[in-house]
Amino acid sequence: MISAEQVAFYREQGYVVVDDVIGPELLARMQRVIDELTDKARGVTEHNDVYDLEPTHTPSNPRVRRIKKPHLVDAVFREALKSPVLVDVLRKLIGPDVRLHGSKLNVKAPRYGSPVEWHQDWAFYPHTNDDILAIGLMLDDVAPENGPMLVLPGTHKGPTYDHHSEGRFCGAMDPTACDLDFSKAVACTGRAGSASFHHVRLVHGSAQNTSDRPRQLLLYECAAADAWPLVNFTTLEEFDSRMMFGSPTIQPRVTDVPIRMPLPPALNQGSIYENQSAVRSRYFEVKAAAT
Repeated sequence: MISAEQVAFYREQGYVVVDDVIGPELLARMQRVIDELTDKARGVTEHNDVYDLEPTHTPSNPRVRRIKKPHLVDAVFREALKSPVLVDVLRKLIGPDVRLHGSKLNVKAPRYGSPVEWHQDWAFYPHTNDDILAIGLMLDDVAPENGPMLVLPGTHKGPTYDHHSEGRFCGAMDPTACDLDFSKAVACTGRAGSASFHHVRLVHGSAQNTSDRPRQLLLYECAAADAWPLVNFTTLEEFDSRMMFGSPTIQPRVTDVPIRMPLPPALNQGSIYENQSAVRSRYFEVKAAAT
């Protein structure tokens, strides 16, 4: 379901886009659940365990920026993890034993969907090895106009960049303090049902959605079973309960990978949006949200 050429491209560039990972029927059911969840945000006044809210959100006009841990919120988001295409890709890119690290759904609504500053996922959750990737399941048609994820090819082979501001973790890189050419970023686009797969160390971000089209991206973070987290470990039972396929292990595989700990913790705890609210130097412009 994924070719040897696509696997080689991922190894070299740090990402790959695969068409038709899930079908229209599941997409439609996901959309109904998202609409229901957005409506339930009426009356919500601040971020909570389910919702990360847009700065322009009001209790009477709900604007949801992110749904946190959607696989725990509704079964429809767990169903997508059983897609034969998705499983095939994970087996070829990570191996026979894969664990779900986490999930989130970035809503990126038309005309005001917030940007995400340049970062590496690895900065948030370093492990004993980096056989880890994120799946970006496109729930809408994604084009350059509606805020696609942007990636810097090949950066998964480089350093772990500093994601701190004023001595605390902030979940974003300072674009003025690194030697990267952001003009070489590539947009991960595709029709609804497609998915991007990007390496945990790949530098990526996304601009504000100023178009009149949504760009909902369902993200699943997946790791080889022998990659053990260096931060935020819970219990062995909880850890192993997230196995997607294959077998767990109590023998971590340790490799020589560049690690910078996400400590001291972010001033604003919560989602990446909350972490990045402390960023001093930004790359992506934020335009006034439409009312």
